[in-house]
Amino acid sequence: MPEAITIAVDAMGGDDAPSAEVEGSLQAAREYGARVLLVGREDELGKELRKHGPVPSAVEIVHAAETVTMNDNPARALRSKRGSSIRVAAEQVRRGRARGLISAGNTGAVMAAALTVMGRIPGVKRPAVAQAFPTLKSAWTLLLDVGANVDCSVDMLVQFAVMGDVYSRVLLGCENPRVGILSIGEEEHKGNGLTGEAYPLLKRQPLNFIGNVEGHDLYSGKADVIVCDGFTGNVALKVSEGLVAAIKSMLRESLEATVVRQIGYGLAKGAFDDFRTRLDYTEYGGAPLLGVKGGVIICHGRSNANAIKNAIRVAVELEKGGINQKIERNLERSLERV
Repeated sequence: MPEAITIAVDAMGGDDAPSAEVEGSLQAAREYGARVLLVGREDELGKELRKHGPVPSAVEIVHAAETVTMNDNPARALRSKRGSSIRVAAEQVRRGRARGLISAGNTGAVMAAALTVMGRIPGVKRPAVAQAFPTLKSAWTLLLDVGANVDCSVDMLVQFAVMGDVYSRVLLGCENPRVGILSIGEEEHKGNGLTGEAYPLLKRQPLNFIGNVEGHDLYSGKADVIVCDGFTGNVALKVSEGLVAAIKSMLRESLEATVVRQIGYGLAKGAFDDFRTRLDYTEYGGAPLLGVKGGVIICHGRSNANAIKNAIRVAVELEKGGINQKIERNLERSLERV
């Protein structure tokens, strides 16, 4: 029987911490056979664990006395709060006690801890946060970067494309990912200086590069991987989150006002629940930070137990798929063509 993969969980970061982190970790240990290091204040975590009965051997508490809040400056907090749950969790990965890290806490602090404590994969200039979007073709489009790097260079976009290609193959099951660059038009000459310079370099890479794609292609399924700078990607992500929330609310109101009265509550509710599940962020857990040593999953601050469970699942799959080794090998191939 293969050895269980250990994941460090920052148990103090999310809005519902530590209850969501504890319950999600227990579910992951039961359903996926993962080992979990719950990092946080020992007394609080012990109390929360006891609510769920006997503590399984696969779940262990690692004490961390401090917490990085959402209002803390990430870099300053990482230096001043050396006993914070985020930093201590990252140290578990650096020391080899864990193979991955998940957190629903301060995103900037998670990225800072991953970079300074865990380090980058050889050859990576900057890591990127990748976000999967459901598409009309029952597949996924991976957008990166969605916030790690506000300003990007051309070679960073090329590296994002390589890392996204590997992730799409390993985690999303896409055999030959179609890679596009987010721009304001499909024509090669459309875009700004960054996209204009990146286009010919991406054409030279050993990738299935399909050229420029537009914002609506996040959901059309035209591309499997879309690259952009972190400023643009984060705006696209936040607009999408707001739109999804608005559509859910409007659809619910419309169903209650019309369809429910005409065809019955059960049928309408079933269709709405199916729609909601397709757009439910808790099903994919969080966004991977690609390019750092060890699998890092950045979860939404509102993550519930299901999101934490699935984030642990994705972190385990990253390790099983050898994604960091594959990224390093593919970057070596791409650097010869930049």
